[in-house]
Amino acid sequence: MFNGLSAFPLTPMAGERVDLRALAKVVDRAAQAGVDSLGVLGSTGNYAYLSREERRSVLEVAVEASGGVPVLAGIGAVRTRDVLMFAGDAQGAGASALLLAPVSYQRLSEAEVFGLFDTVAAESDLPIVVYDNPGTTGFTFSDHLHSRIAGIPGIASIKIPPPAAGEVAARVTRLKTGLPQGTSLGISGDWVAAEALLAGCNVWYSVIAGVLPHQARVLVDHAVAGRSDLALAASSALEPVWSLFRTYGSLRVTAALAEDLGIVPSSALPLPLHGLDSEGREKVAEAIRRCGLEA
Repeated sequence: MFNGLSAFPLTPMAGERVDLRALAKVVDRAAQAGVDSLGVLGSTGNYAYLSREERRSVLEVAVEASGGVPVLAGIGAVRTRDVLMFAGDAQGAGASALLLAPVSYQRLSEAEVFGLFDTVAAESDLPIVVYDNPGTTGFTFSDHLHSRIAGIPGIASIKIPPPAAGEVAARVTRLKTGLPQGTSLGISGDWVAAEALLAGCNVWYSVIAGVLPHQARVLVDHAVAGRSDLALAASSALEPVWSLFRTYGSLRVTAALAEDLGIVPSSALPLPLHGLDSEGREKVAEAIRRCGLEA
């Protein structure tokens, strides 16, 4: 569950309503492609914009559609009380693990973030993935804090954002050295996934695998087998998409890709979010042509 390829599917929207039928198709499609786990209600799944009832429905549908592939459930919220509530809902829906980012309005201290993970780990029976996403939470983990949190019983994996160019291998090596033996290290930031896996990351927490699971599976299989040239080539083949991710952010690009490839009938984002403008959509269409992508 904390190795290989973890696909993070969209939560498709139909206006302001979650499109549960489209969600089931997206999840089933990734599961059929052989992903090792599914990260439901991650940032790509718009967890922060959904009500408790919507989150619970998304998880129930995803677990049913997963065909037994483990589901990691995003449970982030501003208040610890609500995080625990979402953790309980996730377990009740059949999730196999929890995905927790330190969401906040007031800036959090390291002691407060440690306390959050310590509390949730003590209260839940499910293993936890530490979701390090400073672009959305505003909180930057130190290596020391990662090491301390990873020592809490129940913490199974650390999901890190993309290191700076040229620093991927060094960052992965430094973090793994400070983690307890058996703690999984995962990479997000799809454009560095091949490099990070080859450097020793255990799992790719992948946005693009929610839309293009077969291409992501090929990349991971090459990396795990040590076929570095082929893994890097598989990543390079998707550079037009990676370039758009870096320019517009992965959520809006992935939503446009899913719609243009016919994977979802509508990728409308929950207000106040808007999709790509006409220029961005033209660039997505061009990336599809350049990559030779098919649904």
